Amino acid sequence: MRNDQFLRRVLKPLVFVSALTPAGYLAWAALTGNLSANPLGDVTNGTGDWALRFLCITLAITPLRRISGWNGAIKFRRMLGLFAFLYGGLHVLTYVILDRLAGLDLSGVNDSWMVSRALAAAVSRDIYKRPFIAVGFTAFALMIPLAATSTTGMIRRLGGRRWQALHRLMYVACIAAALHYWWLVKADVRRPVAYGVVIATLLAFRLYWARFHVKQTASRPVVPRVSVAGR
Repeated sequence: MRNDQFLRRVLKPLVFVSALTPAGYLAWAALTGNLSANPLGDVTNGTGDWALRFLCITLAITPLRRISGWNGAIKFRRMLGLFAFLYGGLHVLTYVILDRLAGLDLSGVNDSWMVSRALAAAVSRDIYKRPFIAVGFTAFALMIPLAATSTTGMIRRLGGRRWQALHRLMYVACIAAALHYWWLVKADVRRPVAYGVVIATLLAFRLYWARFHVKQTASRPVVPRVSVAGR
């Protein structure tokens, strides 16, 4: 089996199933009563943690490819980025539906439009009063255009240069997600700081590589090409 076939038929399905495993475990634990005494916190924290992990893993693909020289790593970046969006979406839905919606007093309310208005008002108040929620929603909002333009067709429509410029929002989303986590925990900040260090290191590597590569390219001597006809 050739390398590209092994990657497509074996490695990518294996990574896909592995990436779904945390969501599967949380669903199984919730349905079977194997969560802790605070099940809402377990689901909220679990989906948030995995969203941040997949953001870091996605951000690490390019440094991994450049250090190792394994160009096949780039084929996993889109899928891993979509899993970051998936877990981020589950994190937001857990907060909106299981926390805010479940906490509303909807007695005597039968109109779905009134329920939607009450939910939107409750979420808006939280965003206004709690900076960590505002930053978290910002991180997820930045991921929406990235997920929407992740298809090959959208890359062709936007063009490579514009697509790459848009997907630099990934850097801001990673920083916002780490800041959201740091503001959330308040006391023991070791884990959000660890995520922040990882993100800062990966971004610093990208900046270093871009500058180093430009310098190396600029310093290379230009060798004139001699055509066959000019010999």
